[in-house]
Amino acid sequence: MEVQTIIANARAATGLEDMGDPYALEGLEALVKSSNEDARLSERGAAMWEASITAYLVNRLMVIDYAKKHPELLEAPIEKPTFVFGLPRTGTTMTINLLSSDPARRCFRRWEALNPIPPVKVGEEKTDPRYLAELAKGEMAMKYMPHIAAIHWEDADSPSEDQYAMAQSFCSQIYDSQVHIPGYREWFFAADYKPAFRYQKMLLQVMQENVGGHWTLKNPWHPLFLDALTDVYPDAQLVMTHRDPVDVLGSACSLLKAVRPIYTEDMRLEEIAECLVQTFEQMIARSNAFRDKHGEDAIFDIQYAAQIKDPLGTMRALYERFDTPFTAEAQAGMKAMMAYNPQGKHGKHEYTLEEFGLSAKWVRDHFKDYTDRFSVPVKAV
Repeated sequence: MEVQTIIANARAATGLEDMGDPYALEGLEALVKSSNEDARLSERGAAMWEASITAYLVNRLMVIDYAKKHPELLEAPIEKPTFVFGLPRTGTTMTINLLSSDPARRCFRRWEALNPIPPVKVGEEKTDPRYLAELAKGEMAMKYMPHIAAIHWEDADSPSEDQYAMAQSFCSQIYDSQVHIPGYREWFFAADYKPAFRYQKMLLQVMQENVGGHWTLKNPWHPLFLDALTDVYPDAQLVMTHRDPVDVLGSACSLLKAVRPIYTEDMRLEEIAECLVQTFEQMIARSNAFRDKHGEDAIFDIQYAAQIKDPLGTMRALYERFDTPFTAEAQAGMKAMMAYNPQGKHGKHEYTLEEFGLSAKWVRDHFKDYTDRFSVPVKAV
């Protein structure tokens, strides 16, 4: 892969030139370099990977162009956005699904995340051709990759991860999850995330042109860059989920194991464990540093076990924490969501730590400071 070829192809596909903040080019260069040197992509995987990277740049070009043509949209505020994050597999999806069921909220829907321009019009959320295309793609994925659906599933209009917005700045953990790129990971941990958040804010301002609401977003990896997030969104409402790391790490490793063979015929399980352990260490250390600087109550915490036991009670506490009315409409929407999407709907997710060269005792000992600090319920090992 070559950076200039990707840029040329994206520009040819859109007829657009402006990539916005040049810092995005640094991330793209780091991504392409590491992909070429580290990823061991198959021939088919390399073609798919380059197409995916190009598609993110296509979206970026289109968003920037739309914002330039409609500068008034950038005057509209993004007020008190809610950000849900935490180690992956700790209940961030359940939390965002509950919150998105509140009709007063505006979420980053899956189909919009992958194809945001032009902004959806009121009343066309279920008829937009982009939604219908993503619906059909989901049906194919369910047919041919049901094992991934059992681990993590999003409907075409489910709230998705806003790392799809960050990916358009080439500053996103999504890349490191999908392929083995330790060189990019090293760049990513040291990156300036503010340009990606500034771009994301512009994207949200564009997307709310016709359909507004209280922006409510989810990205497990935000603990890596909370200072940058709150610089761009100083009134952000921060929500962090917690779960036993033994369950978290095994589940997350299993997800990457299911995804990476799409791009490589040489997947190594120990590399998956190394990637996630390093990333979790950074997430915990940086979120702890943010709390030490801003106070423990700077982030509202949700225990996975408590939320599974009493999801509405957990939501009620969250709404109270941020002085938000917990309306009858919100409660009704959440109840309907839980009835539609019960745990295990798409199958049971089974995994072991041992296949990744880990043990429950090692994980428990390694992350003991984290579980102690947040009183995370843990199982005996």
